[in-house]
Amino acid sequence: MSIISDSLKRIKPSPTIAVTQKARELRAAGKDVIGLGAGEPDFDTPDNIKNAAIQAIKDGDTKYTAVDGTPALKKAIIEKFKRENNLDFTVDQITVGTGGKQVLYNTFMATLNKGDEVIIPAPYWVSYPDMVLLAGGKPKIIKCDEKDGFKLTSKKLQKAISKKTKWLILNSPSNPTGAGYTKNEIEDLAKVLIKNKKIHILSDDIYEHIKYDNFNFFTIAQVSKLKDRTLTMNGVSKSYAMTGWRIGYAAGPKDMIKAIGKIQSQSTSNPSSVSQAAAVEALNGVQDFIQERSDAFKERRDFVVKSLNNIKGITCLTPNGAFYVFPSCKGLLNKKTKLKTDTDFVQKLLDKSNVAVVQGSAFGLDGYFRISYATSMENLQKAMDRIKSFCESLS
Repeated sequence: MSIISDSLKRIKPSPTIAVTQKARELRAAGKDVIGLGAGEPDFDTPDNIKNAAIQAIKDGDTKYTAVDGTPALKKAIIEKFKRENNLDFTVDQITVGTGGKQVLYNTFMATLNKGDEVIIPAPYWVSYPDMVLLAGGKPKIIKCDEKDGFKLTSKKLQKAISKKTKWLILNSPSNPTGAGYTKNEIEDLAKVLIKNKKIHILSDDIYEHIKYDNFNFFTIAQVSKLKDRTLTMNGVSKSYAMTGWRIGYAAGPKDMIKAIGKIQSQSTSNPSSVSQAAAVEALNGVQDFIQERSDAFKERRDFVVKSLNNIKGITCLTPNGAFYVFPSCKGLLNKKTKLKTDTDFVQKLLDKSNVAVVQGSAFGLDGYFRISYATSMENLQKAMDRIKSFCESLS
């Protein structure tokens, strides 16, 4: 009799983490592998944020804190939502977790009952469905077409809703596609959701500040009458290059926030006190570097998109946010190349050319692959040359 729980059998390890680990192992073995799988900025945490953490340590700010966040950090989060999103929240509407991932996990554990459905537009971040499954819910995957920019339409949303629908997840700008929803697109979705009063919305805004081409970011609680049914999640990992600090946060209805805190009190308890002090400085301190880094990401995006679209058999949309592209490799999946799936493509690319990317099927849409361009231009230039040579060798 196995000691492993049935709930754990329902899920799989994170594909993006697996690819990143595989690239590390190959490099350790002496292979010249370029890893384009990690969803992590290659920039360092700004010095003012580091210094705030150092000062917190010197001040003895190294004890337990309130389970779901210090008063100082909650205040900074409230001010952030007001300043940047025109949203008003109170302290009991804010929760802080050990990364945005924990906030999402806690949310599903606190709110889902067996059989509750969660609408997840695909392509999706790899962890969404598995979190829902762990919590006893049922992921309802809605495939979004490339012709719609990989975004959910109001028509598809309406068709997906059932009596069991409890949540809709919206991620903008998106991982893995970089697609951002416009204000009009969000308002169209909101019209459907307003009519369906039992559905809650989880707005994953983690890539809010990484955007290009004058794209205007809006979150659904900001532009609709759905604030009382929306959990707006964000964090410091991507915008502030603080992935290792593990601070995520969310704002939402008081009863939901209280339930999330209850889950956290019996799991990790509070996030790191030092990381919270650093996050206060991140949210309150100078923000100029965010635009500077977005400009650097845009230069990389433009280079990668142009390079990919010059490869026969590959096509790639130009995303307006995040630091990913989601090109199609369908033109290379045929009898001639002997590649049947996107998994075949990425595995052979790694084996033959030492470039690690993630297959689109891991994100719920076959025939594509994800590239993270959160690395140096030097690495990207080498990687694009290798991908081009690899694709040409297939013909």
